[in-house]
Amino acid sequence: MAQLTARTRLGYSFGSFVTGAFGTVPGLLLLPYLTDTMAVPAALAGAIVLLPKAWDVLFNPVAGRISDAARLRHGSRRRFLLYGGISVAICFAALFAHPGLGSVAGDATYVVVVFFLCATAFAFFQVPYNALPAEITDVYNERTRLTSWRIAVLALAILVSGAGAPAITDAIGGVPGYRVMGIAVAGLMIAGTIAVFLGLRGASVGELRGSTPGLRELAATMRAWKPFRWLLAVYFVQALGIGTLLAGVVYVARYVLDDSGMQSLLFAGFVGPALLVMPLWNRLGQRGGKLLGFRVASVVFGLALVGLIGARVLPVPMVFVFVAMAGVGYAGIQVFPLAILPDLISAEEERTGATRAGVAAGVWTAAETLGLALGPGLFGLVLTLGGYVSTEGSTTVTQPDSAVTAIVLGFSAIPAVLILLGVPLLRRSVLEGSGQENRVLEGRS
Repeated sequence: MAQLTARTRLGYSFGSFVTGAFGTVPGLLLLPYLTDTMAVPAALAGAIVLLPKAWDVLFNPVAGRISDAARLRHGSRRRFLLYGGISVAICFAALFAHPGLGSVAGDATYVVVVFFLCATAFAFFQVPYNALPAEITDVYNERTRLTSWRIAVLALAILVSGAGAPAITDAIGGVPGYRVMGIAVAGLMIAGTIAVFLGLRGASVGELRGSTPGLRELAATMRAWKPFRWLLAVYFVQALGIGTLLAGVVYVARYVLDDSGMQSLLFAGFVGPALLVMPLWNRLGQRGGKLLGFRVASVVFGLALVGLIGARVLPVPMVFVFVAMAGVGYAGIQVFPLAILPDLISAEEERTGATRAGVAAGVWTAAETLGLALGPGLFGLVLTLGGYVSTEGSTTVTQPDSAVTAIVLGFSAIPAVLILLGVPLLRRSVLEGSGQENRVLEGRS
């Protein structure tokens, strides 16, 4: 295939307004929505955030098989992007609608059910979306370039939704603030859905291979596909770290920096640098290889989080310096695994002669979903151990010193360990089976 046009790269990237908003806002606001407007205990709230996404761990590979089968019948995955994106937007608005059923149990049950539907709809968008880079281009460096564009738009989407959503809830306050925020973010998702659907019109769909294997054959493939499993393990561990970090932003602003308005600035300070450094990560990936770029980004991110352990005593400007440094590393650990994944998929499809993009993207998305969902649950557990006091309504209470310490550790030390844990897992064997990357690595040896 030829290199992609700028129109195709940009069109594909617009899908990040759906994945960015849904991947960010629930992790950022759903836990405080439950603990601070419904008086749901922190540990239970963490479980509520986790349960519907735990379903996705089982369902995403199934969504991948359905997407693969539909691609063979219709020659494209675009219709999944359209239907999945619109569905997740509608469910998202309903998630923060707060029906006011008169009891904590009733309202919490409503959140579980709607979040369950929302996560299911999202699977039918994100799984095909993650499968597309392996199909719309087979040019090695073009995949890095495509992923860089995608992550740049993702950074913008996260910046808009991650900074805008808390700003809306903070400005309006209480339940009405969450309702307005839900509608606003849903509108952003719909805009992204339409843009990616139209932008990919006429894009290559790659070679149509044999049918997707059954579950037994799929399990055997995953057991034998060592490079994919290594890369997936790193991505899962780091997604868990990111999920824990995002869950702590609201609490750090309120109880460490003593200003709830800082939550939007924290988020902007974290995501904003990604827009500036993306060309640098792209250049490093093309010159030094994707694996080297992944390692460097992980170290930068992890060291920045180590610095944030001192957030309670550091001057606020220095806190933002470390937050920005973390954002630089975050951009890299988003680009490189997603650029490596299509190389592995292409190599496996050539080896087996069967379609693997959908099912591989399904398993990949399941791991990411589980990691991001476990993050708020882990942070909720840390809050519980620290003696965090849940409240009802928009009232901010004075937290015990142990709770503030728990917030800082959950925001910095725990994510740092998880991000840096991925570095020793990034072995050269991660890319075995990807001939192009092996040649790059051998050329650098």
